[in-house]
This record gives sequence, structure tokens and C-alpha cells, in this order.
Amino acid sequence: MQPDRRRWIISALVILVAAASASADVRLPAVIGGNMVLQQGKPATIWGWADPGEKISVSVSWLNMQWAVAADDQGHWSFQMAAPKVGGPYTMTLAGKNVVELKNILVGEVWVCSGQSNMQWSVRASNNAEQEIAAADYPNIRLFSVKRTVAAEPQKDCEGQWSACTPETIPDFSAVAYFFGRHLHKELNIPIGLIHTSWGGTPAEAWTSDEYMKSDGDFEPILKRHNDAVAAYPEAMKQYKEKLAQWRQDTEKAKAEGKNPPNRPGEPYGPGNPHNPSGLYNAMIAPLIPFSIQGAIWYQGESNAGRAYQYRKLFPAMIRSWRDSWNQGEFPFLFVQLANFMAVKDQPGDSAWAELREAQTMTLAMKNTGMAVIIDIGEANDIHPRNKQDVGVRLALWALANTYGRDVVYSGPLYKSHRVDGNKVILSFDHVGGGLLARDGEPLKGFAVAGVDKRFVWADAKIEGDTVVVSSDQVDEPVAVRYAWADNPVCNLYNKEMLPASPFRIDEWPGVTAGSK
Repeated sequence: MQPDRRRWIISALVILVAAASASADVRLPAVIGGNMVLQQGKPATIWGWADPGEKISVSVSWLNMQWAVAADDQGHWSFQMAAPKVGGPYTMTLAGKNVVELKNILVGEVWVCSGQSNMQWSVRASNNAEQEIAAADYPNIRLFSVKRTVAAEPQKDCEGQWSACTPETIPDFSAVAYFFGRHLHKELNIPIGLIHTSWGGTPAEAWTSDEYMKSDGDFEPILKRHNDAVAAYPEAMKQYKEKLAQWRQDTEKAKAEGKNPPNRPGEPYGPGNPHNPSGLYNAMIAPLIPFSIQGAIWYQGESNAGRAYQYRKLFPAMIRSWRDSWNQGEFPFLFVQLANFMAVKDQPGDSAWAELREAQTMTLAMKNTGMAVIIDIGEANDIHPRNKQDVGVRLALWALANTYGRDVVYSGPLYKSHRVDGNKVILSFDHVGGGLLARDGEPLKGFAVAGVDKRFVWADAKIEGDTVVVSSDQVDEPVAVRYAWADNPVCNLYNKEMLPASPFRIDEWPGVTAGSK
């Protein structure tokens, strides 16, 4: 065969193969697959892609019927159907130019689990890991983890797959998500679907839609920092490569001389960085929408602690962006207040972490939100507390009470009001449960009081009924009281259900993060 003719045949074959691959099979997003959990009591949205105009027939094991849907001119198709009754397993078959069969589908409760490293933190790295992993045989708890990636625009799909909860699948799954889901599963006795989408070290703006990031002038400094860094990125990357080359030379020289090598230079911020505003929303939240869910749990805030006042608006904006995008109403959004962390200080003072906790508490003003307080289970020297079991359970208590109507005490004491009586301040609380107590029977700790001079001193505090009375011989006319107002406070106010009181203050004096953008 002549060389020219051989090249022509090979080219023709390549074109035919390309044409065949361009004829799209019926395809589903990753979040819709075998082993998934569909949300009970809500319409189940099923969507995917095929050839433009292609008709897809759908049949399900729980109904003796079949219906069809056609792809639009962009090849996208979707339909809604009523979810079957709780339980399963069910199957779903979609047939067009190819057949897709989804097996082992369950119907129950679906929760999105997101945030930064403390949500990412795995079961294998948590307390009692060996025992927890060995006992994680819950075939009706289903797990889905979104691959960590960044995108400049909202994506239509992600990487991930559903699997049953077993000792083989649970070790690297989110510990907080698992312990939350396990408690719900045990209490409700229905299937639980957990969609884990988190990234360590990331700020809230990365998880907020672009529309909401541009909707408030207070977020403009975030966007400007990002845009300036992206504009400077080419030159910054050039300098980085030069520094990296020099670092490699210096490292080899240090090794040859038996010295410690220098620190590797840090890569500059630029496109694809997980801190990019909206970058994680686009890549790791948008692809999940409009999969029906019951609600979301969230553990994040450490990366925004230096801008706590800004977080007062940023965090609610993020929640609204999710709710608006999902278009499933004001679904439950439960979050974890920051744990105690860093060195204990002898005297009362200001704290960025306390201000971030305050911003989180203020978010409870939003409808259908809840907050798990974990001011008692942190670790001074580790930003990642290993006790993720209590975190999951405390989140689940909020869900059991407010989403599922269970009669349980779900929160520790939350500051409600106060009145001044001479040199005493009488504090009242919501969520006193069976009554207030000082843990371990010791005197109350963690209360500080100040007069108009704003000089805080440690206070004497006593429980009287459902109130706490605070005073100090050093403050004749108190105007401010703070509780657990520190990075790592020593504090012990609980209700009798052993849920800790949230840190709070009654003053509104500007804090150390006021004005930080």
C-alpha cells in the first residue's frame, strides 16, 4: 500500500473514532449513581447529558411505569419525580443510545458536610480510631466525597462516588460528618447520605458564590486582593522559579556540607489557589446542585479569624448563596463554633478567635441555623482537636430537635439578657435545659467584668436559679461582662445535660479585628 493512501486511511479512521466518541452516551453527574441516598419527602431531581434531542427512557423499581425525557439543544436533560418511601434498595434504569442502571439506591436523609480542615479531618486521625473503624459497619449510611479542586466558573460535575459505610470505606472519610450521620442513623433508624466536600485551610469566601461576593461592598477588599494577586501572578511566578532554582542549589550545598537545608520558597498566590473567592463554590458545591438534600453541616472559621467582624456578614452571605442556589427553601444549616485553641492567658483581654465565635453566634439570627459549641474539647497545641465524636453528636442534637422534632435538649446555655443591680450583673440564658451548673462542682470560671474604663478583671460568678450573678470588688459600677472571651478560655458553665455555654459578651466595644478586611 502506498504511504499516502495508508496515511489517508489512518486519518479517516481517526475521524470515524472521533465522530463515534462525539455521539454522547447518556451520562449522569457523579452525585447521581449507584449506592446513593435520595432525600425522602422531596422531589428527586435527576439530570445528565446526552446527544441534543436524544430521548431517554426512565424506569424505576418502585413504580410500574416508564417515562421519557429529551435532551435540549445543548445535550442537557433533567426531570423531577417523587422520592419513594424510606428504605430500599431500589434501582433506576436510564436508556438512550446506551443503558445506565443504578443499583442499591436508598431513600432517607441527605446532608452536605463542608468546611475547612476540621471537617476534612478523617476518622483514622481521630480519637479511638482503631475501634471506630472496626465498628463502622453501617450499610445504610452512604458516603460521597467530592474531589478537591478549584474552578473559575460554576461547574456542572465533580469527581466522586457513593459507597456504603464499612470499615474499608470509612478511615479517610470526614470524622465530623460520619459521627453526625451515625448519631442520626441510630436515632432515626433510616438511611443517611453524607456528601463530604471540604478543603483544609480555606476561607469562607472560597465557598461563596460570585454573585454574593459581588453583592456587598464590604467584600470588595477580598475581591481586590484576589484580582491584584492574579494580575501580579506571572511576574511573581517568574521570581518564584528563580528562587526555587537557587533553593535547590543551596539545598544540595547544605547537604554536602552536612548542614540543615534552607526552607523551600512558597509558591505565589494565583489562579487555581483554593483561597480564590468562589473557587470552591464553583468546583465543589455547584456540581451538587440541584440534588435534593435535607440540610448542611459546616465546620470552618479558623481561616477567617483575623477578619472576624467581616465574617459577621460574610458567613450569612455564604449560607444565603447556598440556599438560593439550591432553591430548596431555607434548609437547615448547622455549624460548629470554633474550639478552644492556643495558649491559656492569665488575664482577660481581647481575642480574634473570641470575635469569630461571636460572629458565628450572631449567625443564629438567621432562620433554621444551629451551632454546636465545643469550647471544652479543643487542644491548646493543635488546631485539630481529635475528639470529633462530640462534635458530630452536638451537631446531630440540633438536627434531631429542630429538623426531626425530637424532644431533646440540643444546646448549651446561650446568653439572652442582663440587668445591673448595684455592683452586680445578673445574666439570663436560653437553653438552660434541666438547669445551670459548674462542671465538676468547682466555682464558676471564665467570667470577667469591667467598668466604663474598659479594664477587665476576673469576676466572682455564682449560679442563682437559671441566672448567673457576676461581680467584683474591683468594679463598683459594672457595664460589661464577658464569658470565655479568649483564644483558649478556662470556663465551666454548662446545663445539666452537660452541654457547654457559648462564649459571649454584653458590651459592643470595638474588638481587635474591627476594620479588618
